[in-house]
Amino acid sequence: MRKARLSAQPADVLRFTSSIDSDKWIFDADINVDRAHVVMLTEEGIITSETSSLILSALSVIRAEGISALPPEEDIHAAIESKLIEMVGEDTGGRMHTGRSRNDEVATCIRLRLRDELLKMMREVISLRQVLITHAKGHIETLIPGFTHTQHAQPTTLAHHLLAHAGALARDFDRLGGAYTRVNQSPLGAAAFAGTGFPVNRMRTCELLGFDGTIENSMDAVAARDFMIESVVAFANLMTDLSRIAAELILWSTSEFDYITIDDRYASTSSIMPQKKNPDVAELIRGKTGSVIAAATGILTIAKALPMSYNRDLQDATPHLRSAAQDTLASVRMTAGMIDTITVNKENLARQATAGFAMATELADTLVRSCGISFRTAHQIVGRLVRTGVPPSLEAIDEIAVSIANTRLSDLGLDGATVSSALDPMASVRTHAGGGPAPDDVTRVITIFEEKLDADRVLRNRRSEQVNLAMQLLDRETEMYV
Repeated sequence: MRKARLSAQPADVLRFTSSIDSDKWIFDADINVDRAHVVMLTEEGIITSETSSLILSALSVIRAEGISALPPEEDIHAAIESKLIEMVGEDTGGRMHTGRSRNDEVATCIRLRLRDELLKMMREVISLRQVLITHAKGHIETLIPGFTHTQHAQPTTLAHHLLAHAGALARDFDRLGGAYTRVNQSPLGAAAFAGTGFPVNRMRTCELLGFDGTIENSMDAVAARDFMIESVVAFANLMTDLSRIAAELILWSTSEFDYITIDDRYASTSSIMPQKKNPDVAELIRGKTGSVIAAATGILTIAKALPMSYNRDLQDATPHLRSAAQDTLASVRMTAGMIDTITVNKENLARQATAGFAMATELADTLVRSCGISFRTAHQIVGRLVRTGVPPSLEAIDEIAVSIANTRLSDLGLDGATVSSALDPMASVRTHAGGGPAPDDVTRVITIFEEKLDADRVLRNRRSEQVNLAMQLLDRETEMYV
């Protein structure tokens, strides 16, 4: 393709500079970019309709035959052009690249492919949030132990817990959606970095490819990879949230916890120990989180010190983006499947909800409400009670209160029924509103989450429909010349 300027390069150099293996990810995008560019060149009178017809017909054949039929070249762009010239001759095929550089071409291809990945990921995150919300509806009064520092803290409900993850994933969706708005901008027409002297119509290729707008500065258009950084960091954030879910599923499915059972479809057995049921899918999600974080670090490191405008270093960023997108998309799907099929051991969860004196905070709050003492004094009384290991009773509380505050709390209005109520986990849960596990409040939050889920679904579907309509337009315009 570039034999006129350079002498032959040795095979090891060609292998080192080649991106053809990772370029498979953008093959379809590259064909669409070529088609849109050729349609625009024809409309602007830069190439003839006859030339356009031959090029577009050949591109259809190339797309149908697939990447495996392309000749060996250093990248997908050169391979497609080389195959095109082989099919229709250099005088015709060589005109496809008029007014365009590989720099703006590859930037456009990456944005197209990443846009599709973001739309798929947004769809899967919506599905996962729906699973969490649906299961929350069925567990509004399912008691579970709540933890801080991996220690029993206070009782809560499984619905409250699931909605916590749903809330985090809603923000992940927003980050993906924000990244999409900056990904879906067209660099095509910027050429190498300084634009082109040909009268190209950037808005036309923008329309044909379904972009929301163009990147106005041609140097920025080819050099920018912040859209990749933003997207892969959003992936890493999402994976971190998925990893937290995976870690809980792994712990909760152990014999020691026995809170849930993971469905066999998401587990494996040991090659030597026949009794084993290992949470391999959850473990792999936890592991792939490290890989996605590494991909984000890789792209940031590659881009951190590059002068304007395009530099070949950026070629190495795309494989990181591709692997991060693939791992994240698969992990979202696997997480949804695991949660949707788990078996919840309600009885054991209820027993464990009060383990480790988890009602201590509620008892301290009750002492404040019933006796008018300060919370710090109540904290000391209950803390002493826990330390001595004495079963909580009005008599035990009075004895400790005398030693700490020189008063009997029964003289201040505390009675046995109030103490018993404070030790009832479900009664405690019912009082904890303000975003807490109280059933009425959980129901309120579910409604809010469902409304946002519906709005997010509409936003995602509208964006997907815009892309589909653009691709249909591109098909129609292409067919006119073919």
